[in-house]
Amino acid sequence: MKKTALVIMAAGIGSRFGGGIKQLTSFGPNGEIIMDYSIYDAVKAGFNKIVFVIRKDLEKDFREIIGNRIEKEIEVEYAFQELTDLPEGFSVPEGRRKPWGTGQAILACRKLIKEPFAVINADDYYGKEAFVLVHDYLVNQEGRKDGVFPVCMAGFILKNTLSDHGGVTRGICRVDENGELAGVDETRNIIKVPEGAAVLQEDGTRLPIDSESLVSMNMWGFTPDFVEELETGFVRFLSGLDENAEKAEYLLPTIIDQMLKKKQVEITVLKTTDKWFGVTYKEDVPTVVADFKRLLEEGVYPAKLWKS
Repeated sequence: MKKTALVIMAAGIGSRFGGGIKQLTSFGPNGEIIMDYSIYDAVKAGFNKIVFVIRKDLEKDFREIIGNRIEKEIEVEYAFQELTDLPEGFSVPEGRRKPWGTGQAILACRKLIKEPFAVINADDYYGKEAFVLVHDYLVNQEGRKDGVFPVCMAGFILKNTLSDHGGVTRGICRVDENGELAGVDETRNIIKVPEGAAVLQEDGTRLPIDSESLVSMNMWGFTPDFVEELETGFVRFLSGLDENAEKAEYLLPTIIDQMLKKKQVEITVLKTTDKWFGVTYKEDVPTVVADFKRLLEEGVYPAKLWKS
């Protein structure tokens, strides 16, 4: 079967491992973090390579925390997202401290990605079904055709992505009759209510929203030639920087939305009914721990994910 890779964006986990870093909070009985479960699901779905996108200064600690363990299970590569990794002719703007966002995170893998690949966040739990759907889509794609890139996106049901402890921002998807993405409406402050979901307005009123809507949780699937388009787009992005150069970000959702409007991509939305977990608020931690405990009790995961 065609080789496929999973790119895990983990460059934003903080300057140091330890207390308070949500991506490294233990949720499993043997100290497993969320990435452990995502990688386990990816391997079971058929992915056969993992690319961790991290900062160079975190490499030693990252390998000790998770990398060395995962290397015993699957091929692992490391890509380093650095502020200074810029195309020829560009330099870091004065006052800039942070890397350039998720688009640059994927570009950090440009020498490593030769196969179709999925992209996820390090601190999100997506569920088994999403990995199977994305993997099966990718193995059937050959790349850009007539100038259009094939892309897939895991579409989660809004009610399965809400927090019990406050409002969240979600990209509400507009999907056409062919299952293709027509647009994404970034919607802030969505809260859980007895009727399902609502947008909490500044004046305190609640605007009902369809809790069965599909939303994007930043889980994408691409063919390797998409990376070339990201390179071209990064040059355009940097060339257009203005007084916001200190904070401007080259973000994957924005890039894809712009390409969608230009009809440069066809995005297949793959609906999953799995529940998404994430630690948006500190108060979410006990809930997520309980959710993983339930999954183990139901036999969705073994008590020990890895052999060693």
